Amino acid sequence: MTIENEKDWEGLRRIGRIVAQARDTMIRRLEAGMTTKELDEIGEAVLREHGAIPAPSKEYGFPGATCISINDVAAHGIPGGRKIRPGDIVNVDVSAELDGYYADTGATVFVEGGTKDAELKRRLVDSSRKALAAGIAEARSGAKLNRIGKAIEREARSCGFAVIRNLAGHGIGRKLHEEPGDITNFENKRDSRLLRNGAVLAIESFLSTGAEYVDEEADGWTIRTPDRSLVAQFEHTVVVTKEGPVVLTV
Repeated sequence: MTIENEKDWEGLRRIGRIVAQARDTMIRRLEAGMTTKELDEIGEAVLREHGAIPAPSKEYGFPGATCISINDVAAHGIPGGRKIRPGDIVNVDVSAELDGYYADTGATVFVEGGTKDAELKRRLVDSSRKALAAGIAEARSGAKLNRIGKAIEREARSCGFAVIRNLAGHGIGRKLHEEPGDITNFENKRDSRLLRNGAVLAIESFLSTGAEYVDEEADGWTIRTPDRSLVAQFEHTVVVTKEGPVVLTV
């Protein structure tokens, strides 16, 4: 959507704060030994407390309030009985609707514990966070949309990581997924679209330790790397303005 008035700003800011609170609460309370279902329930409780409706189940019938993806699962991990273990990297992706407005956010953390590749996992998480920040910085009115992906990929490559090319950010606001679609993690040189003032975007970074493409599993939801490469994702809902990007999910 494109913001048209102060009501739009207020509605988006409100739901942005709520999904950010759910994300941060989940991250803060995450610990080894808990199940992904227990973690999902923490996020859902925050959303419900504020009257927000989890978007994945509302829009698509997803079997959970949030998506929780671990290690080589890049996106859409289904909450369930899987226990979180020391050494895992865990992504929480939270989206919700309130009063007709949607926001979407995500973050990945490394669960401290004995693992031989701990430093690699920490670097992957940190690099994905930095890549998202680099991409968001390009979200200015009149700029080419593909500059977002160019900045994300540049940061990833500089740290020795790949980007997932068949997962992307998207427009958001009145629905969970809107135009513009396919805000890629790389520079699509054929994409000549320009960013409009007031456009609302969900910008995502998907960094991998190897794979550039992911596959959907038989459950119709879980998206995993074919070679078990690790993936770290971060996401914010952002408004494009002439003065620069305004992040709503902080």
